[in-house]
Amino acid sequence: MALYPYTLQPVALNLTEAEFHQAQYELFSSASPSFGLSSIKLKEWIIMAVAVVLAVAGLVFLTGYSTIIFWLMLAAVVIYLLVRTLGFKWYVKREFEKQVADQEMPDEMRQMKLGVQKHGLVMAVPVNQSDMFSSNQMRGMQMRAGSTQQAVIPWSAVKSWDETDDYIFMMFEMKGQQGSQIIPKRLQAQKFPIDTVRQHLLEVVAVKGLNSESLQIPAK
Repeated sequence: MALYPYTLQPVALNLTEAEFHQAQYELFSSASPSFGLSSIKLKEWIIMAVAVVLAVAGLVFLTGYSTIIFWLMLAAVVIYLLVRTLGFKWYVKREFEKQVADQEMPDEMRQMKLGVQKHGLVMAVPVNQSDMFSSNQMRGMQMRAGSTQQAVIPWSAVKSWDETDDYIFMMFEMKGQQGSQIIPKRLQAQKFPIDTVRQHLLEVVAVKGLNSESLQIPAK
């Protein structure tokens, strides 16, 4: 009996264009600085607290037009909090959308199937899509022909990986060629062993976090 469960047959990835972009956004967001209230530094909280105390004191002890500046102080604190949290989050999302606006999901990912074996991650596509395996990214992989053509990414070829609530991302290098793979966690509902994938990834790269710089640049 195997230590971890594996797939008997590759499972259809069925990745949609929306999922492709959502996966990229989740990874981008996880790597970006936090823009919640917890990201505000103690010094900023102290300055805002002093401003609020002064504004409230002014509203209590003064009346008439003299209170305008204190209302403005309170408004400034609220505006700063909104900009510091929701505003920055909106800006980061807009910048991300600008970067990926022209990116399209590779056609081969629409018909790809994934399997998990002790020796690596299995990628399978129909024979009429097998041109993908002749690309530079697929050179050096273990190949097997049939009604579908398969390539295996050995776990030892994984250089870095990360995960979000919905996806696992991995980057690998084989014979100087670099590649990446997105694995939706929804595949677990189709008996795809996400826990096995995670376990193998932890065995080769104990610390999560994508690091494209760790991949060697292929020699020209």
